[in-house]
Amino acid sequence: MNHRLVTTLASLFLTTQAFAGDAGMAKVGDVMIHDGWARASIGSAPNSAAYMTLMTKGSETDKLLSASSPAAETVELHTHLMEDGIAKMRPVEAIEIAPGEATVLEPGNLHVMLMGLKGKLEEGAAMPLTLTFEKAGEITLDLPIRGIKGGMKHGEGHKHTH
Repeated sequence: MNHRLVTTLASLFLTTQAFAGDAGMAKVGDVMIHDGWARASIGSAPNSAAYMTLMTKGSETDKLLSASSPAAETVELHTHLMEDGIAKMRPVEAIEIAPGEATVLEPGNLHVMLMGLKGKLEEGAAMPLTLTFEKAGEITLDLPIRGIKGGMKHGEGHKHTH
């Protein structure tokens, strides 16, 4: 292999990889991924979820088509729906990312469902997650694992003492 090809391949590899230590932001194609994290396992529960904010800087809508992780047997894109007054999770085919708008994957909304965990997700550790987009391509993230209240907004679930 010539030097130029090796340099190009190394550059491509580095631009499609994102790690927990990179200030919570990654980019693949025109898609920006902010504040990604996975929820720590609860006891021996076989499932968990991953969350993040997606944006495209391009002029066309992109779609998150799928996700995968060696940490889980099955990874699906999910949403929450209300049916007969009961909140239920349902798989979705894809998650659209409109230009200039944040698509937020968060508890109680769109999320990446991790089913059949192959081990406990420990708070403070990290978990690899590969995302595949229709236009932007594929990226592997190293998501930090947060505790059960990791996604709550300030003030939720906290006691304040003075």
